[in-house]
Amino acid sequence: MLSFAEENYLKSIYHLSEAGKKGVSTNTIAQSMRTRPASVSDMIRKLDRKGVISYVKYQGVKITGQGKKEALRVIRKHRLWEVFLVQHLKFNWDQVHEVAEQLEHIKSPLLIRRLDKFLGHPKFDPHGDPIPDENGMMNDKPRIPLAELKVGKEGMVVAVKDSDAPFLRYLDKIGAGLGTKIKVLDKIAYDGSIEIQIDKSKSLYISKQVGQNILITEH
Repeated sequence: MLSFAEENYLKSIYHLSEAGKKGVSTNTIAQSMRTRPASVSDMIRKLDRKGVISYVKYQGVKITGQGKKEALRVIRKHRLWEVFLVQHLKFNWDQVHEVAEQLEHIKSPLLIRRLDKFLGHPKFDPHGDPIPDENGMMNDKPRIPLAELKVGKEGMVVAVKDSDAPFLRYLDKIGAGLGTKIKVLDKIAYDGSIEIQIDKSKSLYISKQVGQNILITEH
């Protein structure tokens, strides 16, 4: 049984591991968790003893098979709760993350199975991220950052890399939510900004950073 804090650390380590790092450093985990490396070291020892990670000095932290299973269980709960908050409690997609962070630690497997059934077994959360099933399997869509789309090509927004509230509110403001069709009209060599057309109507410029954080499927 993992504590609230241990689940948060394990989820962070899982995401950092998925980013392609062979061994996740203590400093990287500290930055992700916004805490001190000394606090991370204490937690690593606890998680190592519970068999959900392995730690070798100078080689970093690696998540074990059991650790991946536990992390995906927490992620599944988080994303299901986000769907529930948006669909049934009328939260905006920029409001759900912090609430779901609290709800994801509810331990009852029966509650989560019934929540999943009640929601119709959704495959993706309100930000386009895949929801693991009870076995940890996910049906992810092939997607690329908008910034990598060639000039003249069009794609549909299916997810975001940055789910922070200010970024989501910005996407709402420009009308670039999930399901939006975006065409790349031009790329500016000077600063990497991108001219786009949204849903075949208005055109505007976005920064390269915004383009990197919008994930699309190419049409």
